Order: sequence, then C-alpha cells, then structure tokens
Amino acid sequence: MKKIMIASDIHGSAYYCRKLLERYEAEKPDRLVLLGDILYHGPRNDLPKEYAPKEVIAMLNPLRNEIICVRGNCDTEVDQMVLDFNVLAEQAYLNFNDRSIILAHGHKLDEKNMPALKEGDILLCGHTHIPKCEKRDNYIYMNPGSVSIPKENSEHSYMILEDKFY
Repeated sequence: MKKIMIASDIHGSAYYCRKLLERYEAEKPDRLVLLGDILYHGPRNDLPKEYAPKEVIAMLNPLRNEIICVRGNCDTEVDQMVLDFNVLAEQAYLNFNDRSIILAHGHKLDEKNMPALKEGDILLCGHTHIPKCEKRDNYIYMNPGSVSIPKENSEHSYMILEDKFY
C-alpha cells in the first residue's frame, strides 16, 4: 500500500459520507480505513446533517473490498448484518511501508490505554471527534477527527497517509 485514507465517526450522515467518498475518488488511495461509528449517531450527539444510515450503507457496501474498519462504541451486531465489510473488530493491524499501524476506535484502546508499540509505530484512533497528529516518544498518534460531527471547533475532517509522509 502506498496511500490510505483514514476517516472516523460518520454517524449515519449520508451528506458527509458522500463528501468523504468524493474525496476518496479524487485522492485514489489504496484503502479506506474507517475507525468506527459508521451508522448510528449515539445518544450524546445531535443528528448529523442528512442522517440516513440506509444511504450510508448503500454508499459503503460497494467499496467492501477497499475498506478496513474497526468497531466504534456506537457500532453493533445489527450494523454487521447490513454492512458487507467487517465492522466488529475491536482493533486491526496494518503494515504500511515498514511501519506497524494499530487501528482502534479509541473508546477502549487509545493514547492513555495503549498496546505495546515499537519505534516508529502509528496508533490510529477516532472517537474524540478532534483531529490530532503528534509524534510521541517512540510512536506517532493520529486521530482524523470526525467526518460528520466535529467537536471543539474543529472542521469536518479525514486524513491521508501516503508513503512515509502524512
């Protein structure tokens, strides 16, 4: 893989899922990494713009072979029944240009409760709805923020990881 697009917290917004997929088509990454909270908005969030989980399903399912997804705190077994890609993995691992990337939503495994990381590893989490990219002692912490419900005055966002630059 040379290029991946990373997004989190779509929360059932057809509008922002459509915007994300427009960027996906333009960027032409090898994979789309989704860090959870795909269909449901959750009890603490207002409804996102164009809340239409069935439309989100219809947009994402054709990309089933290009999506790598982990489970968010709003994702359930019912979601897995309608999505054609795995949404129930608590975490996933990718090898990207000699780096290990650990994918997690961030509600269980995050920068405060981390797995064992090696020099140069990347920990990718969503959940907070706040974008962040920081080099830590021996690893890089990245959070793409939220596609549909950004918090703390952040923008609707995603990340691109390309070769060894991000």
